[in-house]
Amino acid sequence: MRDNPITRRDAMLGAAALAVAGAFPLRPGLAQSAGPLEPTTTGATDMGFVTTSDGIEIFYKDWGPKDAQAIMFHHGWPLSADDWDGQMLFFLAQGYRVIAHDRRGHGRSSQGSEGHDMDHYAADAFAVVEALDLKNAVHIGHSTGGGEVARYVAKHGEPAGRVAKAVLVSAVPPLMVKTDANPEGLPVEVFDGFRAALAANRAQFFRDVPAGPFYGFNRDGAEPLEGVIQNWWRQGMMGGAKAHYDGIKAFSETDQTEDLKAITVPVLVLHGEDDQIVPIADSALKSAKLLKNGTLKTYPGYGHGMLTVNADVLNADLLAFIKA
Repeated sequence: MRDNPITRRDAMLGAAALAVAGAFPLRPGLAQSAGPLEPTTTGATDMGFVTTSDGIEIFYKDWGPKDAQAIMFHHGWPLSADDWDGQMLFFLAQGYRVIAHDRRGHGRSSQGSEGHDMDHYAADAFAVVEALDLKNAVHIGHSTGGGEVARYVAKHGEPAGRVAKAVLVSAVPPLMVKTDANPEGLPVEVFDGFRAALAANRAQFFRDVPAGPFYGFNRDGAEPLEGVIQNWWRQGMMGGAKAHYDGIKAFSETDQTEDLKAITVPVLVLHGEDDQIVPIADSALKSAKLLKNGTLKTYPGYGHGMLTVNADVLNADLLAFIKA
């Protein structure tokens, strides 16, 4: 707690910050993502760690009434739970309990040297679910997090009766890399290039990705948002290089065809038609056909990071699916 009283300078700085905020309205798409948050006396704003069976500490956030419908968010590579801020605040304002965790080796979770694969990712998510005793939860995954959700629901969530619905957003399943059985996939040399760039200069690589293809800021007429780029870089650099390096194999070479076939709960598949990171033809269009109870919605002109730069549209669609 602060010992000294608030000074006149503090007050002036605070007033100046409010004035600046009012003078520069947020870009459409970002501005309406959360909505007003009313003061609440129910529930709590919590965080903590869950220790997995192999000793990894998984960081999580758990906001909102503990008796409300739970929504658990699974982030993409190489980010953290912070990437879901716009969704967590939005759904918190709608009365939901919202949970997000940092994948092993990412964010504030332990930087172990092993276990950076979909099986461990899904098992770690299940450890969080069990520790928080989440039931009838909705699981939403972005990019690699979509692969984590598919593996979690198929192997853990549905068998344990803990899943109500799932959402795959710009997600990597069923398989990204080109193989004899998946000739439409991306050549392995693409992912070799990711590994080489990361190993050579991770800090620069993590600047180039969000400034270019991730959010579509490299497209003609795009308006790059420096704060968004810096936030992506910040999250990426919080994690470990070994986890990120190994994670490239996990998100590109894991065949999740059988995971998708095994899922029976309703699944919403959302994908931008201009996704330069996970091409829609190799992912969402195939996933929707493999799911027993899947619904596909695509967005013309939207890129891989649409949850951030088109949050108002995506949040509304997510809410409609959850309420249905």
